[in-house]
Amino acid sequence: MEPNWEDNQPIYRQLRDRVVAMILEGVLVDGDALPSVRNVAAEYRLNPLTVLKGYQALVDEGLVEKKRGLGMYVTAGARTALRKDERKRFLDEEWPKTVATIERLGLEPRELLERVRTAGNGKERKPQ
Repeated sequence: MEPNWEDNQPIYRQLRDRVVAMILEGVLVDGDALPSVRNVAAEYRLNPLTVLKGYQALVDEGLVEKKRGLGMYVTAGARTALRKDERKRFLDEEWPKTVATIERLGLEPRELLERVRTAGNGKERKPQ
C-alpha cells in the first residue's frame, strides 16, 4: 500500500480498495493477516478510526474476518468472490463502454486479440 491518497474518495474507501487489490493480485491470500490498525495508522499518518472503518468495510463484505485479540485475516474464498464480483462489474459497466470505443475507432477483433496475445513480453496469456 502506498501513502498517496486521492481527494475524490474518502481515505477509508481507498484503503479498502487497496486491500482488495492486494487480494486480487495474490499479495494477500486466504488466511493472511492484515497489517494492524495501529501499524497502518502510524505508517501512513492516518487516524486509527479511519483505518478501522476501511477494515470494517472488508469485514462487512465477508472478505476479512476479525479474530479477537489476534487481528484481521483474509477469509477463505475472498479472492474467488472478489474476482466474480469484479468480472460482473466489468462486464456490466466497463465492457459496454469498451465495445462502444472499439466500434467508434473501427478496430477489428483479430487486431485486438493479437494485442492480447503479445501483451506481457510476447507471451500468450492463458485464461484463469
